[in-house]
Amino acid sequence: MDVVVTSPPYNIGIPYRSYDDRRPRAEYIGWIGRVAEELANCLAESGSFFLNVGAPPKDPWLAWDVAREVGRRFVLQNVFHWVKSIAIDRESAGKQAGLDRDLALGHYKPVGSRRFVHSAHEYVFHFTHSGEVELDRLAVGVAYQDKTNIGRWGRAERDLRCRGNTWFLPYDTIQKRSADRPHPASFPPALVERCVRLHGLTATRLLIDPFVGIGSSAVAAARLGVPFVGFDIDEGYLAVARDRVARDMAISGGKA
Repeated sequence: MDVVVTSPPYNIGIPYRSYDDRRPRAEYIGWIGRVAEELANCLAESGSFFLNVGAPPKDPWLAWDVAREVGRRFVLQNVFHWVKSIAIDRESAGKQAGLDRDLALGHYKPVGSRRFVHSAHEYVFHFTHSGEVELDRLAVGVAYQDKTNIGRWGRAERDLRCRGNTWFLPYDTIQKRSADRPHPASFPPALVERCVRLHGLTATRLLIDPFVGIGSSAVAAARLGVPFVGFDIDEGYLAVARDRVARDMAISGGKA
């Protein structure tokens, strides 16, 4: 397989239907290591493994401990911050933004605590076998805000630059969670699409998600026209995943 994009359980007590998300910490980290070992045996030498992990406020090291364990089998090539919500001050945005007030965007989930602040991001760790995998950076690039930079920077051949490692990707608005997103911890298909495009669309002959859940990665693969295989232990989630892909393809006019 050429690309893995996945988000395993975080071991923070999320109420999955078929999995106990409260294992002893050492046991959980060891389990993640075994998953990484299997993926290392299957990932192409030039492949990319994108691992989405979050951490609770009381255990901020958890995501990095997971990354260290996976790093025993892979090289950590990039670290991305998936920003789920952000507040932008009008003054900081500048006059070009045309804002008449401060702006708050994305999925806000309040925290009932006097010690911790709202968690607005998660990590996406990009692992490879060698740390030397070339990426299609401009496939997820952004236009220069100051167009004079196009000529000023020697490598700028067009109005497009590297996006960097901060990705603002909010969830799609839903009307009813039980019907529209019946899973307690899913990521948006756009996150998977960005990972695949960054690795290189033509270089992705097979995309894998070993924790496919309700199929966000499957939907992304269908939209991109990339062959895909996903796994999950919950038959109910898999049924939802199949329905989501079929529904998305029906809307877009493609084939699931």
